[in-house]
Amino acid sequence: MGSGSSILGADGEWGVTSLGDMPESCVAAVLLYLDPPEICQVARLNRAFRGAASADCVWAGKLPVNYRYLLAFAAAADDEGGDGGHGNGKRSSPSSKKDIFARLCRPTPFDFGNKEFWIDKNKGGICLSISSKAMAITGIDDRRYWSQLATEESRFHHVAYLQQIWWLEVDGELDFCFPAGSYSIFFRLHLGRPYRRMGRRICGTEQVHGWEAKPTRFQLSTSDEQHATSEYYLEQEGSWILYHVGDFVVLNSDELMKLKFSMLQIDCTHTKGGLCVDSVLIYPKGYRHEKANIVHM
Repeated sequence: MGSGSSILGADGEWGVTSLGDMPESCVAAVLLYLDPPEICQVARLNRAFRGAASADCVWAGKLPVNYRYLLAFAAAADDEGGDGGHGNGKRSSPSSKKDIFARLCRPTPFDFGNKEFWIDKNKGGICLSISSKAMAITGIDDRRYWSQLATEESRFHHVAYLQQIWWLEVDGELDFCFPAGSYSIFFRLHLGRPYRRMGRRICGTEQVHGWEAKPTRFQLSTSDEQHATSEYYLEQEGSWILYHVGDFVVLNSDELMKLKFSMLQIDCTHTKGGLCVDSVLIYPKGYRHEKANIVHM
């Protein structure tokens, strides 16, 4: 079927209609069923689709239900400088729902640049990342045990690298108003020390030891008494792995949720080392990151 059709005009002459003749309201009704990237693609077809693709009624359903809170949070971070005072100052507020969606898709750093949130451009779900610098790590200030590595393999451009230690404990927390729904939380870890030489990625594994003796425990708790625990042997060297801690459910989009999460390996009969701790990630449950290696129990 082509993009045009014939109709009989008032003067008895046959004419041709095309997609460009469709009313914007009809086009908008169709776009409601498309994901944001698809809406942007069909907007290139003609003027009618381009106009409909900018309509608030199309984008309202793509935004999280508490988008006003998220937008205000982002605006406050922009004004104050989410990276601890190194922002660009005040910016104009987006006026249309499409502009709001685009703004929220852009990562917003907060807590001195050690945390970020954004919405997924495909489904509009909220995502967060918490840097290792925003967590309490036992012995982090002792250079015998830990060091900070600069790397482009982290969205925060640095990771905490464990040389060796007897007692491993990493604790973090987050207060945030999540849109209602189910979420999964992960620790992003890497066995071995990644670096580049002569333009090639290399992983130094000479300090990797002790992880096979006992599983590492991951824990999650929420302010409304949800709890999750998982355990994994850290085995795969040379790749970033997302270790699934657990899931939690948000029922009220207007209520502040407090999360506490931790990573423990406290068997003091042996040392362990050679581990990079990058961040904790929170995604809508079922979200699949194309480039991530995910481990579930």
